[in-house]
Amino acid sequence: MAWLTMPLMFALGAFVWSFAEYGLHNWRGHGSKGKNEFSREHLQHHARGHWFAPTHKKVKAALLVAAVMLPASALAVGWLNGGALTAGFTLAYIGYEVLHRRLHTHPPKGAYGRWARRHHFYHHFTKPNDNHGVTSPLWDHVFGTHAEPGLIRVPAKLAMPWLVDPATGEVYERFAGDYVVARRGDKARAAAAEDAEPSSLDEGSMSAA
Repeated sequence: MAWLTMPLMFALGAFVWSFAEYGLHNWRGHGSKGKNEFSREHLQHHARGHWFAPTHKKVKAALLVAAVMLPASALAVGWLNGGALTAGFTLAYIGYEVLHRRLHTHPPKGAYGRWARRHHFYHHFTKPNDNHGVTSPLWDHVFGTHAEPGLIRVPAKLAMPWLVDPATGEVYERFAGDYVVARRGDKARAAAAEDAEPSSLDEGSMSAA
């Protein structure tokens, strides 16, 4: 009978990870405001977009969680189902880690890749209190933290290597509808340029003259 329920338990494990992903990111990472090691490392990742917590720390944490989850779930639903639940959770976590790093290091491929990057980088560069889910927007919708990204302004010093043409320092044309490189002083220069433009009234006066 366990062989029939194992796929469901595997899926449940992956589902549980999706909630853990959201909760860790939102409440533990941002909500703690640097009061624990995970939060400090997460905020450092925001400040230095190409920096990730050391892999050995992540492996150690994953093994610890699995070591607790497996016997606990086995006690509740048996070893086969408990193993499937733990495997689903662990593999979903590994998938998240791979995806998260690739969002920063590789350009999108397909609709999901484009969505995942826009969803995530809106969180990074526009509104850190929104879009905490990385692999899915499910829990952002549940907890009211989902936002649809518009044009995302990416600080030049944090721009992903796949986004910017090194020859020009600007966003590659194929990504220009989704992102723009933001540099210090851009808003001031835009305001100055706007002030320098003659108003329609002035233009009319000049024409009359």
